[in-house]
Amino acid sequence: MKTIKQMNLGSQGLVIPTIGLGCMGMSKMNGAGVYGKADDKESIATIHRSFDLGGNFLDTADIYGLGENERLVAKAVSGNRDKYIIATKFGVEIDNDGNRTGRINGTKSYMRKAIERSLRNLNTDYIDLYYLHRLDINTPVEETVAAMAELVEEGKVRYIGLSEVGSETIRKAHGVYPLTAVQSEYSLFERQIEMLGILDTLKELGIGLISYSPLGRGFLSGTIKNPNELEEGDWRRNTPRFQLDQFNKNSELLDKIKQVAAEKNITPSQLALAWVIAKGHVPIPGTKRIKYVEENIAAANITLSQENIDLLESIIPLGTDTGDRYANMSGVNL
Repeated sequence: MKTIKQMNLGSQGLVIPTIGLGCMGMSKMNGAGVYGKADDKESIATIHRSFDLGGNFLDTADIYGLGENERLVAKAVSGNRDKYIIATKFGVEIDNDGNRTGRINGTKSYMRKAIERSLRNLNTDYIDLYYLHRLDINTPVEETVAAMAELVEEGKVRYIGLSEVGSETIRKAHGVYPLTAVQSEYSLFERQIEMLGILDTLKELGIGLISYSPLGRGFLSGTIKNPNELEEGDWRRNTPRFQLDQFNKNSELLDKIKQVAAEKNITPSQLALAWVIAKGHVPIPGTKRIKYVEENIAAANITLSQENIDLLESIIPLGTDTGDRYANMSGVNL
């Protein structure tokens, strides 16, 4: 196993590689691949290749494939569980029959069901980093975090975090029990949490940021030439950012990023990931193919100068409209 530069995630003691692997796209959602077709054998091989290269930080959630994704991760890490750092999430409610209810549930009673289900799915007796996936507006976050803290005391969870929350929520939660990380979408194309001051709050409190979709859901890779080419069932087809007019506007910005990448003899994806890392955050690009995990991990060794960073941020200045990342934004940054 090779090593990637390690870093402290937050200030509670969790040490992870500077880049992780998002596993969501490896499983089906609602009968189709989240980002097109997925193959379990290839996905497991991708996780193993990531591990070989030092990428042992895996991100999943109970809702991904309604448990399928966690079970896939369990197969991949079998025999080496202690050598991986696994993050998973709860809160997007799944009923006793294994179906999504459409509700966000952050109650203690539901969390207790969810943690036991995730432990079974992952075939483990502990989870390294456990997140509340989305804020339950009907349950005070202080109650949810207090319940999560009990899991730490019991040894079922090592560290806790939240996903897609605002500064006020972060402060309330952190006052009950120290958060290690907040996960949110963050990339050259999505800097809303920076505009809202959420990044400043995390820095002040010593909480790490896990950047999901650091490639703009694949857009920054430059491999998607036309959104109409996305496979049926690929949920990006319904997001504002991937509607043709917005896509074309964003493509003009991407062309300029490609020029910078070409001058550095790296890919646009690597440049985008190196930017997140240079900002002091941990990207978790999702892929289900070995060639892309190799490319992504190589980005951890790319150094960007302040001049490089300034140039990229002048191409896509803070506040640039690149289109909403969800068709319904009501559940994020709460």
